[in-house]
Amino acid sequence: MSTVERLLSATTEIWEAYNAHPFVSGIKNGTLDKEKFRYYIIQDYLYLEEYAKTFAIGIAKAKSLKTENLFAKYISVINGELNVHNGYLAKLRVTQEEIDSTPRSLDNLSYTSYMLRVAYEEGEAEILTAILSCAYSYEIIAKNIVKNNPESINDEFYGDWIKGYSSNTYAEENIILLNEINRLTDRYTEKQIKHLVDIFVICSRYELAFWEMSWRMSK
Repeated sequence: MSTVERLLSATTEIWEAYNAHPFVSGIKNGTLDKEKFRYYIIQDYLYLEEYAKTFAIGIAKAKSLKTENLFAKYISVINGELNVHNGYLAKLRVTQEEIDSTPRSLDNLSYTSYMLRVAYEEGEAEILTAILSCAYSYEIIAKNIVKNNPESINDEFYGDWIKGYSSNTYAEENIILLNEINRLTDRYTEKQIKHLVDIFVICSRYELAFWEMSWRMSK
């Protein structure tokens, strides 16, 4: 198996839990309480600020121009995500002042702190592995939503979120990410691969915790 296949195989049950989570199901069916989504959007905005820093550290640690460009490109992808967020922030009447005065939840802080720790302490492949669960799981979640409810993309409120993450443009960026992880780890030892699996499992668990945090609106 490729490195990415090893990572995904180790987290099958966690990723299945994403799709079964009531927060995700609520987006799929258009029934999610908008106050829960409002809480999520603010926390995710705060998350993306730290997520971008992880890529910035990756740029400094990249050993080739190709990998450096990948990290840099993902910062622009994040800007695209923030454009989607800005649309929802406007719909939900969230001001910049409210964002600035909202603390990161404990789950959010723990997740982003872990990613930044990996970024500061480890190499380029480990950094890419740490961000993979967020980048790729959103594509899988959104495509699963469309598969199980094709009309979901037409939802007046949640349709833009679903279309954004299920789009070909978003998927094309992830293909580059997946291929780069496989390329960088082609000669990794079994011990190194197992370390990547550990990182990926932890970040995947944090992703599930993020959905649960959003559902419960926990601080």
